[in-house]
Amino acid sequence: MPSFETLRPVPYRPDAMLELVADVERYPQFLPLCESLKVLSRIRAADRAEVIVARMSVGYGPLRESFTSRISIDRQANQIDVTHLDGPFRQLDNRWRFLPARNGCEVAFFIAYEFRSLALQILLGSMFDRVFRKFSEAFEMRARQIYGRPPAIEPADISIAAGVQSLRSIP
Repeated sequence: MPSFETLRPVPYRPDAMLELVADVERYPQFLPLCESLKVLSRIRAADRAEVIVARMSVGYGPLRESFTSRISIDRQANQIDVTHLDGPFRQLDNRWRFLPARNGCEVAFFIAYEFRSLALQILLGSMFDRVFRKFSEAFEMRARQIYGRPPAIEPADISIAAGVQSLRSIP
């Protein structure tokens, strides 16, 4: 089964990136190939967990497909899991993890997929690697639009630098 995996450092907090990815209704505004997305149901649990069922329509040239997914958002664990419910896939497993890191977080993205149709697998399979790379870039650009340009130096770095400077001035 074809898969794609990446780990990308971003200069935004894990919870901020999780919220950006969880905002599925906005995908048609910035995500390549996404033509529309409709939330069919949304269940919020008391522990801030959420399950969304959504139908996404994608297109590339003359090709158009729609599929329904179950999106499980676990805010306490900073993770999102997506599973396929119906559409052109035989199997779809997509995982997002937002890992704390110095000056932001690391976004771990994994997707494994298999189309129902061998013809579709052959036709689209080779381009999916490029598409997923574009997805990663699209989310980073969206974060910059929503959250602004991150500061060049975090406040903790400034206080460390100030401390070093004050130590240098001690005779």
